[in-house]
Amino acid sequence: METNGHEHVIEVSDLRRVYGGGFEAVRGIDFSVRRGEVFALLGTNGAGKTSTVELLEGLAPPAAGRVRVLGHDPYTERAAVRPRTGVMLQEGGFPSELTVAETTRMWADCVSGARPEREALELVGLAEKAGVRVKQLSGGERRRLDLALALLGEPEVLFLDEPTTGLDAEGRRDTWDLVRALRDGGTTVLLTTHYLEEAESLADRLAILHEGRIAATGTPGEVTATQPSRISFELPTGYFVGDLPPLDHLGVCGHETDGRLVRLRTRELQRAATGVLVWAERAGVELGRLDVRSASLEEAFLGIAREAAAGSVTVEGYEEYAA
Repeated sequence: METNGHEHVIEVSDLRRVYGGGFEAVRGIDFSVRRGEVFALLGTNGAGKTSTVELLEGLAPPAAGRVRVLGHDPYTERAAVRPRTGVMLQEGGFPSELTVAETTRMWADCVSGARPEREALELVGLAEKAGVRVKQLSGGERRRLDLALALLGEPEVLFLDEPTTGLDAEGRRDTWDLVRALRDGGTTVLLTTHYLEEAESLADRLAILHEGRIAATGTPGEVTATQPSRISFELPTGYFVGDLPPLDHLGVCGHETDGRLVRLRTRELQRAATGVLVWAERAGVELGRLDVRSASLEEAFLGIAREAAAGSVTVEGYEEYAA
C-alpha cells in the first residue's frame, strides 16, 4: 500500500508477542501514528514497550495481529521499510577501538543515501569528538552517537528507545530540540522513555502500557485530565476545614489536612479554586502557601498504573482493559 499522503504511517491492530514458555509480553494492542507526529510509549519495566518497538522495527514477527510501517509489514517486507526508517536502540554496541568518525563512516556505508557524516555528528553535538575513540566517550556521548547513526539515512520514521538515558540536563534538552525539529520537518517519531517530563514535553500523543496492554491513550493533556487537580493552602490560625463552604458544592472529590495545611482534590479545578478564593475574600482571610495545579503526567501515569494493576481502567474515551 502506498503511503504518499496517507495519514497513518504506523498502524497496529491486535498485536501480540509471545516468548518461549508461552509468556505473552504484548497482549493485543491497537494504535496508530500519524505522519509528522511524535508518539510516546510509556510503561513500567516489563510493560511491553521494547517488545512492541522491536515488532515495529521488524526485528521479530508478531505471534498474532497486524503491524504496518509506511504501508508495509516491517518483518516480511523489510527491504521496503528499512531504508526509510532510523532506529536508536537502548545500546549501540559499537567497536570500542574505532573513532567516532570511523564508526559513523562504517555505518554510512550500510545506509542508502546517507547524509554527510559530519552533518550527522553536528546534529547531535559530536563534531568535535570525531577523532575520539568510542571507548573514551562518556555514556551520554555514546547515546548521542547512537542518535547520529539513526539519523544518517534521513529517515521518514524514527524509532527512539530510551533516547536520553545517560544524558545530562543540557544534553537532554538539546535532544528534545532536535526531535522537535525533526518532527517539524515531517519525520514521524515513536519513542519509549522512562522520563515522563520528556513524554509530556515532546509527545503529540502517547499510550501507557501495563502488562502488555494499553491502559490509556491520548494527548498528554487528555491523559492528565483523567486525574484530579490539586489545590493546597494553609488556613489562618483559628480556622479549620469545616469553615470552608461544603466541599462537595465546590466540586471537591477528596481532601486531606496536615495541621493548618489543607489539600483538596478536584476534577473541576476552576470551580473549586474560585469557590475557595471567594470564601477567603468574603471571610477576610489570607490563604498561605496557596498552590493550584493540574495533575502532572507523572501523577496520571501512576494513577492509571494503580488502576490497571487493580484490575480495570475506567478512563472515559480511552481503551479499557482488564488485567
